[in-house]
Amino acid sequence: MKCFFRNLIANNLHTCAVLFREVPRNLKGKKHSSQLWLTRQLQDPYVEKAKRENYRCRSAYKLLEINERFKILQPGHIVIDCGAAPGSWTQVAVKATNANAVQKDAGGIVIGIDKQPLYPIENATLLGGMDFTAAESQNELLKILNGKKADVILSDMAPNATGVRDLDHENIIQLAYSALRFALQITKGNGVFVCKLWDGGKSQQFEKDLIRFYKYVKCIRPEATRDESTEKFLVARGFKGIKSTSSSTT
Repeated sequence: MKCFFRNLIANNLHTCAVLFREVPRNLKGKKHSSQLWLTRQLQDPYVEKAKRENYRCRSAYKLLEINERFKILQPGHIVIDCGAAPGSWTQVAVKATNANAVQKDAGGIVIGIDKQPLYPIENATLLGGMDFTAAESQNELLKILNGKKADVILSDMAPNATGVRDLDHENIIQLAYSALRFALQITKGNGVFVCKLWDGGKSQQFEKDLIRFYKYVKCIRPEATRDESTEKFLVARGFKGIKSTSSSTT
């Protein structure tokens, strides 16, 4: 019984210490939006968890939940991570596909690309400072694939938000279609496409377009998504190919 109370007190003290540590400091002179961001970061349990588990960003837990639910990443898979910076989805993919050769299963291949610099991730090929939507960037990806097809295309791409909801929605839809067009070229039969969207009037049409090419399409809002965010993810599985459809996407 003494041990029980001792552990209870110790845990409560640890919790209090964490709470006190999470009080933001040095906010003087910062914009209100910056103050809100810092406060939110310090109070976000996924930020702390990502630090403990050595993920570069809290967004890792969105892909981890998607993979847990749909089993989209398997050992030996070839994965392309579009909008990879800072690299947390790439980290998840490296582990899940056995690109790090930790398991006895087949080893996967993981390629990440982003406009922003990408610091090295062991057992992943990274293309930092490259705009995925540019033809030369996609050609570089094709060179790396060297004729191989990908099992999974991930797109966590998002534009810089302007604060104008309709404009931001239009911009992310354009990125989503860019990723989809590329996926249609290089995805294996029964492959997977995962894409982030923000709520808006064109989301439904994009989902309908996915259904033309994939057997199963599911919309998911992972638990790690912040309450104030309008983001959602479309998980499209069972790539059917493009021969059966006569018209192209937007």
